[in-house]
Amino acid sequence: MVVLVPWIFPCSRRLAMAPIAARDGACAPRNTAGHEVKSLLFKPAMAAPEFQQTVGKIAGFSGTALHTGEKVTLRLHPAPVDHGIKFRRKDLQDEPTIDAKIENLKTVERATTIGEGSVRVHTVEHVLAALWAMGVDNAIVEMDANEPPIGDGSAQAYVDLIRKAGVAAQEEPRKFFGARDTMHVESKTGALLVLLPDDKFRISCTQAGPNNRFTQFLSMEVTPAAFEREIAPARTFVYYEDVKTLMDKNLIKGGSLENAIVVRGDAVLSKETLRFPDEFVRHKILDIIGDLALVGRRIRGHVVAVKPGHASNADLARLVAREQTRRSAVAVSRPIPTGDGGLDTDQVMQILPHRFPFLMVDRIISFDTETKCVGVKTVTINEPFFQGHFPSHPVMPGVMQVEAMAQVASILLFKLAKTTSRIGYFMSADEVKFRKPVLPGDTIFIHAELIKSRGERLAKAKCHCVVNDAIVSEAELMFTFLDK
Repeated sequence: MVVLVPWIFPCSRRLAMAPIAARDGACAPRNTAGHEVKSLLFKPAMAAPEFQQTVGKIAGFSGTALHTGEKVTLRLHPAPVDHGIKFRRKDLQDEPTIDAKIENLKTVERATTIGEGSVRVHTVEHVLAALWAMGVDNAIVEMDANEPPIGDGSAQAYVDLIRKAGVAAQEEPRKFFGARDTMHVESKTGALLVLLPDDKFRISCTQAGPNNRFTQFLSMEVTPAAFEREIAPARTFVYYEDVKTLMDKNLIKGGSLENAIVVRGDAVLSKETLRFPDEFVRHKILDIIGDLALVGRRIRGHVVAVKPGHASNADLARLVAREQTRRSAVAVSRPIPTGDGGLDTDQVMQILPHRFPFLMVDRIISFDTETKCVGVKTVTINEPFFQGHFPSHPVMPGVMQVEAMAQVASILLFKLAKTTSRIGYFMSADEVKFRKPVLPGDTIFIHAELIKSRGERLAKAKCHCVVNDAIVSEAELMFTFLDK
């Protein structure tokens, strides 16, 4: 948790155009007497664990959505530990929620849109940036429309809302992604984002418009205080030549000079003067923070961005999320435990109706939480499917890996329901990927996590199979349960 003290940053404006190497020493925080301040903020990141936080109470405000032009009321609600940020559509039947996760990203044209099924929430980057940068890990963002209020085009309204709600500490440590090696993405449009190892979260960004107009640079460590002062007030901007294209696409219906800056040639059109000489690059940093919040973990690393946009930001978020998934798989303890941590073969067969040769689970080795479990399957050359797939080059069929994931997920769901009087029927498989072949002699660790349920009849699970510390397949599976 960050403790705010009355510091003055005399060179914060100069930092905007300074070389990266000059960042640390030149701008050390000083108190009102001009003396350098030694603070916990400047100790190594591992000096003490950081704990998750949520908003202290319900708070909301109303306004107009940028792209749809609709009136909308948004409220922030507290949420429990490990809940993350979820958007709730109060205007729809059953008030569906959408996890603010990169796997739910749908479109990135001029804004970041997330969704699950047919439900969408548009332009989430400003509210996500404010929540993440101000230290909120868990919250429900409730709205009565499909897009948050744009406010004045910046994230200031959301910072004010978080201040109004307050921030409450929770008892679980935060989850971090620490960059260990250089990671990068680049696009055909010239965008480049690099993530470098660092014990803080820093962003160095170069913004350049068409024909390199309004080229700007800023490098900073992202903290709640710095975000509130230096980034949150920066407004969204658009180039005049893009306005007609956006209107033709039925976008920016709620846009005006009151909530956006329009750049026409070398002129800047706005209801007020620029809030910073380099306001454009500051808003680009705001968007980077909001889009990277979709990783779901706080990043320790230095993002170096050149001409970033929502698409390239999302590509980096996906890259980070994939690396975190790989690390999580490797971190799982591989020895098969004994004792009461799971289910042996006989117990598995008491739950599942499957039998040889279609029983794809040897045993359950652990129930990590109420919504997660891990099963194991030893693949031998005697498996019947190897007789035809393929005799000269035996490879476990992908559909059998999906079946194994479905069986482990079914055991998890039956355990939660505390009954085996029903039969689970497979309804759909989404985001199915086969990454590496599974061969005779391999041992598959099958991970299943319940991510959504509706009553006791419908459920969705996210699953993946691991062999030798590498993910070989993954899928999101939907089930329905009927009485026998």
